Formats: sequence, C-alpha cells, structure tokens
Amino acid sequence: MRRVAFAVMAVLLGAGLSAGLGACAMRDPYVATPATTTSGNWKIEKQTDRITGVPVPSAMLIVDNASNSFADYAKMASMQLTCFDGKPMVRFAFEFKVGTDPNSTLGYRFDDKPGHDNIAARFLQEYRTVVIEDRAAVTTFANELATSNTLVIRIRSLAAGRTTAEFKLDG
Repeated sequence: MRRVAFAVMAVLLGAGLSAGLGACAMRDPYVATPATTTSGNWKIEKQTDRITGVPVPSAMLIVDNASNSFADYAKMASMQLTCFDGKPMVRFAFEFKVGTDPNSTLGYRFDDKPGHDNIAARFLQEYRTVVIEDRAAVTTFANELATSNTLVIRIRSLAAGRTTAEFKLDG
C-alpha cells in the first residue's frame, strides 16, 4: 500500500513533469459521494470529479490513537495525501484543537529515520487541522513515506498543548 500512496503522491507532485501535474491542476469540488478502495490501513479515493472529469487524487489513513495534553483520552485523527487548488498537500485532521498560527509547530518522524521539526505547516482557522503545503516539504514527506512503516507526528502549541499521533503505513 505504501507503493499505492507513493504513486498517488508521484501523481500529485508530478516529479516536475507538466503531464504529472495534471492531477493537481483541477479544482476539487466534491459533488458526489466518493468511492474508495481499501488497501491495508489506507483508503484510496476512486472518484472522478463530475465537473472536470479528472480523477480526484486522495489517499487517507485514519487512526484512533491521537492524544493531546488537554484531552482525557485518545481520539481519532486522519492523514490525507491530496491536492487542493492545484497543489499537492498533506493534511492532518483531529477531533480536538491542536494549534494556531503562529504559536504552533509540527514535527514528524518516519520509522528510525531522522526526524523533521518545525517544518513549514499551516494551522487552519478551526484549529483542528494542519496542512503541509510547501512543495519541497511535501516532496520530502512523500519520499520518506514510500519506504516507511510508521509515521509519528507531534504538534507543540502554546494555545493547545502537545499532540501526538502514530500512523501505521501498512497496506
């Protein structure tokens, strides 16, 4: 499944080729219930946008082990590899507040590889979602994802405490 997720990211990133960037060139309005295929822990969207006729690029993992220093027990979180407004991105969503711009930081580590701290990320207005949008940061993330089994993320925030989640990348 890591190969499928890597293939999705390869399409998203296009490896610098204009033909590969076609998957991110479309806008992504959801006008129908998405059809998904499951591979291991991954859910791969198999939907074609009814407006543009272009496949909707998306792969998602959902876990139930996200914890926060202000939460009494672990809750669900998701990681999604997708495109938005023509650009590849990694999106993490939580059931509790995780941080705000500019007083929060995101870090992650795949397996026993060196970790990445204070990466370029944006916390969305409702404070439960963080996205990696910088093309270089998404490329680094995707390259490490392709050869890994586990991803651990950590968010530190003055407003929302410390959040961690572990994603099993099997499939």
